[in-house]
Amino acid sequence: MTHQIKIEGSEVSFSCEHGETVLDAAARNGIELPYSCRKGVCGNCRGLVLEGQLVPGTTGGSAEAGIHSDDEHLFCHAQAASDLLIRPRSWQRIDPNARKTLQAKIFRITQAASDVTVLQLRFAAGQRAKFQAGQYLQVILPDGQRRAFSMANAPHESDGVQLHIRHVPGGHFSAGILPTLKVGDQLQLELPHGDFWLREEGDRPLIMVAGGTGFAPIKSIIDHMVRNKISRPLALYWGSRQVEGLYAPEVIAKWQHNLSGLRYVPVVSDAPAGTWPGRTGLVHEAVLADHADLSSYDVYACGAPAMVAALRRVCVEQSGLPEARFFSDAFVSQAP
Repeated sequence: MTHQIKIEGSEVSFSCEHGETVLDAAARNGIELPYSCRKGVCGNCRGLVLEGQLVPGTTGGSAEAGIHSDDEHLFCHAQAASDLLIRPRSWQRIDPNARKTLQAKIFRITQAASDVTVLQLRFAAGQRAKFQAGQYLQVILPDGQRRAFSMANAPHESDGVQLHIRHVPGGHFSAGILPTLKVGDQLQLELPHGDFWLREEGDRPLIMVAGGTGFAPIKSIIDHMVRNKISRPLALYWGSRQVEGLYAPEVIAKWQHNLSGLRYVPVVSDAPAGTWPGRTGLVHEAVLADHADLSSYDVYACGAPAMVAALRRVCVEQSGLPEARFFSDAFVSQAP
């Protein structure tokens, strides 16, 4: 059975088929709702169902995902059992001409850390891809499966992409395909995806928090700021279990030279005693310790869902950050 879903305060409505999530139904009809992990973890797709009923078992969500009321649901899980009236946190029409499928050739493979590989890829001569700093792409594998990775390069470097890939034990791509790739091999890419990018309006100070390879989209954003001379106070927190996970010291050094307002805070959670002179513990705890009042800030976070959820919680509930100014992209493992 097909149901109609209407977005409150607009003329937009779209069909939702039996067994289809609200998020997927919107996308099929050319409407993009906020999302990231699609697995009910990050909370980016949460919104209100004001009228109508959902299929039992597809309702609600956890407090870790930002769900705090009975009317709030995760649209990546929610399925319509009747016509619905919804209030997403935001929405936009998908421009069918904005997303491209391109072939890209690997021209450099770098082992940035024991569990991180950096791929540099170039498009064919004359081809370019438009994206916003912080967005991601999907690698389309020969068997039709897809894997999502953020672009680590800035949008002005549009003739190719840089990807930071964490090795996931048993991962179909990172453990099975990545080790076989060599310079000259080609990958099929679809881009851009996602709503994680720098909101350039205003001059509010920024806090950017990366966990592991969540550094990649943050790098894209900061490189974009340097390129476009966007000068706002910026505190960058990079959390890692081990020191070697802070794998781009030369990039940080360049930013510190070019951005006078940058404060860099590396945080290591599992460093052996006496081996790391810097901050230790969990990265969201470091942010909270340094910022009791975030009411005038914008916060950008990218990394594991648990980190993103914990950071959202302390920023909004303890430090007064308006939730609308918390922007995030949660990296969810797709292994195997």
